[in-house]
Amino acid sequence: MRSVVASSWALFLGFAILMLGDGLQGTLLAVRASLEAFPTAATGAIMSTFYVGFLGGSLTAPRIVERVGHIRTFAALASLASAAILIHSLFVTPLTWAALRLFSGFCFAGLYVVTESWLNDRATNQTRGQLLSVYMLITYLGVGAGQLLLNLADPREHALFILTSVLISVAVVPLLLSARPAPSFETVSRVSLRQLYRISPLGVVGAAGTGMATAAFFGMGPVYAQSIGLSVARISLFMSAAIAGCLLLQWPIGHLSDRLDRRGVLTVVTALAAAAAVLAIPAARESSLWLLVLVAVFGGLSLPMYALCIAHANDFLEPEQMVAASGALVLASGVGAILGPVSASAVMTWFGADGFFWCLAVIHALLGLFAIYRMARRHARPIAEQSPFAPAAWWWRRDRF
Repeated sequence: MRSVVASSWALFLGFAILMLGDGLQGTLLAVRASLEAFPTAATGAIMSTFYVGFLGGSLTAPRIVERVGHIRTFAALASLASAAILIHSLFVTPLTWAALRLFSGFCFAGLYVVTESWLNDRATNQTRGQLLSVYMLITYLGVGAGQLLLNLADPREHALFILTSVLISVAVVPLLLSARPAPSFETVSRVSLRQLYRISPLGVVGAAGTGMATAAFFGMGPVYAQSIGLSVARISLFMSAAIAGCLLLQWPIGHLSDRLDRRGVLTVVTALAAAAAVLAIPAARESSLWLLVLVAVFGGLSLPMYALCIAHANDFLEPEQMVAASGALVLASGVGAILGPVSASAVMTWFGADGFFWCLAVIHALLGLFAIYRMARRHARPIAEQSPFAPAAWWWRRDRF
């Protein structure tokens, strides 16, 4: 395992730097939109366009990689994403930002495809799970640390936009200097959403719901924090707390799901996430510390749910179907992600800042109710036949592994 990680150091280093830039830019844009007094609905639409682009890029990028190769694709898309964030600081209008976020989403989808297909080439059946764990750890740590970079300068100025651009650009350097050859690339077949829904309704609905909740949190979380009067420093802590909670609770949740009826674990986890979201509403009025604690609990419960949905869907798939079916799960989560920021912004427009957590609570409550409904419709898979839990994020392209 150490030799595999060592041979992939350039890829991991470049991806870690890229995640710093990705974590910073999403929160930076949401905070700046609030400072510019963009309407809440407009900010939600801007954040949603990123996921429209991401979904389109995830479907298109494999063909680009297949045609021109990993390194050229990574370098080209990173350069374009680096330029896009700079243009945000030059033309501060909702329409321009929506177009740029769409473009950025497309670029980042391609960057993920390159990274994950490259890792897949390095992995074997014996090391794939461990390599994936390292990859997800880097993802969460990078995005979480990127939130804290918000404190380095005033979001109203150009400095943070320049820093984000530098990080995205520098992420290419380790790959370009790597002596290891790029792997070959083959596109994979897919299972349609309709086919997968017939096999695992909860897997599909759960993937869509978790994508919706995650995108709503990361897209509108900074707007909520700004609206309740948190400083820039506390906004960065607010966003980082959710990722820290995920790092702490993902493995315990996965451990339980491998030993109990996975649907029952999912039901309890989503119910607790909804409760944490509801409790965060009064906590925000009383103490910023308790708000951060509840956000950490919420993130620790909500963010691992996509992995639960993947594992549950795999429980009902044949081994040869899993790779193809994962593309349908990505599509479901992508559609949910597009709806997330728009839905949260609409509820916040109607009910004020509290609507942010009410929206998250309702999404998780509905998921829990659907899980209970599915438990009544079909018997659980025997524990011995359940597929093992693997760490994942909703943006993780499992079809590359």
